[in-house]
Amino acid sequence: MIVPPRPMDPKKDLADYGYGTVAWKERMEDWKRKQNEKLQVVKHEGYNRDEFEDPDLPVMDEGRQPLSRKLPIPSSKINPYRLIILLRLVVLVLFFHYRILHPVNDAYVLWLLSVICEIWFAVSWILDQFPKWCPIERETYLDRLSLRYEKEGKPSELASVDIFVSTVDPLKEPPLITANTVLSILSVDYPVDKVACYVSDDGAAMLTFEALSETSEFARKWVPFCKKFSIEPRAPEWYFSQKVDYLRDKVDPAFVRERRAMKREYEEFKVRINGLVSTAQKVPEEGWTMQDGTPWPGNNIRDHPGMIQVFLGHDGVRDIEGNELPRLIYVSREKRPGFDHHKKAGAMNALVRVSAIISNAPFLLNVDCDHYINNSKALREAMCFMMDPISGKKICYVQFPQRFDGIDRHDRYSNRNVVFFDINMKGLDGIQGPIYVGTGCVFRRQALYGYDAPVKKKPPRRTCNCLPKWCCCCCCRSKKKNKKSKSNDKKNNKEVTKQIYALENIEEGIEGIDNEKSSLMPQIKFEKKFGQSPVFIASTLMEDGGVPKGATTASLLKEAIHVISCGYEDKTDWGKEVGWIYGSVTEDILTGFKMHCHGWRSVYCIPKRPAFKGSAPINLSDRLHQVLRWALGSVEIFLSRHCPIWYGYGCGLKPLERFSYIASVVYPLTSIPLLIYCTLPAVCLLTGKFIVPEISNYASLLFMSLFVVIAVTSILEMQWGGVGIHDWWRNEQFWVIGGVSSHLFALFQGLLKVLAGVNTNFTVTSKGGDDGEFSELYLFKWTSLLIPPMTLLIINVIGVIVGVSDAISNGYDSWGPLFGRLFFAIWVIVHLYPFLKGLMGKQDRLPTIIVVWSILLASILSLLWARVNPFVSKGDIVLEVCGLDCD
Repeated sequence: MIVPPRPMDPKKDLADYGYGTVAWKERMEDWKRKQNEKLQVVKHEGYNRDEFEDPDLPVMDEGRQPLSRKLPIPSSKINPYRLIILLRLVVLVLFFHYRILHPVNDAYVLWLLSVICEIWFAVSWILDQFPKWCPIERETYLDRLSLRYEKEGKPSELASVDIFVSTVDPLKEPPLITANTVLSILSVDYPVDKVACYVSDDGAAMLTFEALSETSEFARKWVPFCKKFSIEPRAPEWYFSQKVDYLRDKVDPAFVRERRAMKREYEEFKVRINGLVSTAQKVPEEGWTMQDGTPWPGNNIRDHPGMIQVFLGHDGVRDIEGNELPRLIYVSREKRPGFDHHKKAGAMNALVRVSAIISNAPFLLNVDCDHYINNSKALREAMCFMMDPISGKKICYVQFPQRFDGIDRHDRYSNRNVVFFDINMKGLDGIQGPIYVGTGCVFRRQALYGYDAPVKKKPPRRTCNCLPKWCCCCCCRSKKKNKKSKSNDKKNNKEVTKQIYALENIEEGIEGIDNEKSSLMPQIKFEKKFGQSPVFIASTLMEDGGVPKGATTASLLKEAIHVISCGYEDKTDWGKEVGWIYGSVTEDILTGFKMHCHGWRSVYCIPKRPAFKGSAPINLSDRLHQVLRWALGSVEIFLSRHCPIWYGYGCGLKPLERFSYIASVVYPLTSIPLLIYCTLPAVCLLTGKFIVPEISNYASLLFMSLFVVIAVTSILEMQWGGVGIHDWWRNEQFWVIGGVSSHLFALFQGLLKVLAGVNTNFTVTSKGGDDGEFSELYLFKWTSLLIPPMTLLIINVIGVIVGVSDAISNGYDSWGPLFGRLFFAIWVIVHLYPFLKGLMGKQDRLPTIIVVWSILLASILSLLWARVNPFVSKGDIVLEVCGLDCD
């Protein structure tokens, strides 16, 4: 029987109708209050979603939900991978137990060298493997970012971003490439008043200045075209070279008409830029002069004043449709003889100071001159992490993977480096974040200033309701005393660091800096840390960015010139604790390492459309020089006080993150064991000896198990990393080629530089291709780096020939022992195959001096070994009387 509902009077309490009691009503109010508290915790306290799971948590609307989320690797892929790693460790222990207890007495030197090399390889593998224990991927929500920070009818609340582009030599880094990078930045999908592009010309070249002037004029046409039709990519050279039918999805006749017109405009722009390059080939004896007849200040690249020119973003300069354009600023820091300018790191620090004076955005993006923005929403992708109210405050930078154009599909010299970017970096993202790789990285400005990461507030602990408060206080008092005594030291150490979150009043009287709080850090400490610029010091205290109110453009530019002077960094913390860190040609690793030591974490962002794309060195010589510079920087860090083996303990660096940094600085040391190990096969074939004794069934099982677990580990890595076997194999091949050449030279150059003070200058790799696509793929320019791999190739080929010939002459019984030696030698030859293919493919272009030296060196080693064979027992020689009477 259905009971009809009773009518209710809203003026009466529900208890009057029997629906509840006063206690129920109080419980309902208490539940609502707790729900509101939980929502406030999620919004403001910085909890991680994974650490704060509550079924009673209220569902938030789309605009208040997290802007990103972690995507762990499926357990079906990662659990077998971890199991194989542990199994591989067990097999390695058994392998070394057998190798050490079974020496080869008749080839003791070879056995000892091989065991030492194998132990080093195992240590290197452990350092490289365990940071990949818990890889993750990430997903961003750009729609939520817009809902939260771009409300309809209101100004955008997205944070401002200062973008740095660095260039040195316009003849090696073509101005057209730099211009395309700048154009892709100016047309990015981001509020124009929030973007400022700073171009650092560390070569003070008038060619770069004039090319940037032409670029600013072309940008007035290019930027509105990109935003009107939402094209991708927004670098014109790469957009117009796409081999796609642009009419497929764009049926608007206006688009077809404007695209053709824009392509003509771009062709004319290219002609003007190439004309400037042709003119710059012949430098006048008196140097370059500007349009007003005055000499160009940068005629002497080692002795010139600082230069700043604002091309866009001032004096009402707008695009052809009357819309505002982002700022475009040319910067060339002062250079004087007798000063150490610290190469790229010094140039980046100059940009940090200039941008802090002029625009002072809270976030910075740095790209190389050949890395254009391929995804116009790249900045929004980074802001999904940086501006996330849940976890954004602890993120120091967002690193994007490097992707490249202009590489042949075979990628014989492993330019794409897919294994590192799609496997290693995902593994690091699951620990404390990826390392900084020098380009395509969005920084938090405050993290670059050397401050500690904000300390996460712990939620108040629940106390039991069964005991009175005084009882709980008595129980907890002793614990609190111990904790208080331990935390006093930490508070004293971090007291200075916490000043960043309070805006102190600088006593120099800067307009627009008003603060009721007294200064917690004396001004002299600020000057020692940041230099003697009150305007810059004031900017460092603005966590959310912005410039002082009431400051004129002229006064700011005058101060900007001051902060890029040669002596500004003297007796300050720049390059030591602030900005890009000095002491290595690979300043990127050192800078990221210092941030992680301060407790910050980084994030690895892989959008579906690659955020940035660049050009890679196309021939082997340039590629080896590039790897040489990276390895030299790692050796410098290894021999410095910042070496992760002994630096940064007791801070915010996690153990597995330290493993990855140790691996990134010790890998050049592997060159010596690798060179020895690649030489051993030829020695074994030439002498008939081997590095292992006669193999038993147990030894055979052990060796087979080791090969199987190594192969399975690689297969599972490729599976969860999304890497193809072709890319993995190219990476393995170039590990050997680079290891026996660039890494070896870098090790000796680093030792000479640190121990003997002999400085070496790195070579800027070419950023542009020549006449035909991949035309220089196998061009070998003269470099001594090519001699070691070619020597190894020749002696191993000679060893194979000698070994096979010896087996043929000695009969059937000699073939069995030969197979192990042959496998060993063929392993080396196969890994050097890209080198061999280049040698055979372009013999007419190969410098004769390399062939002569390599063959000569291989012949000398082979003949010397045949003449002085240390494995021939001298006791076996029988002396007989010849029977002649010499008297």
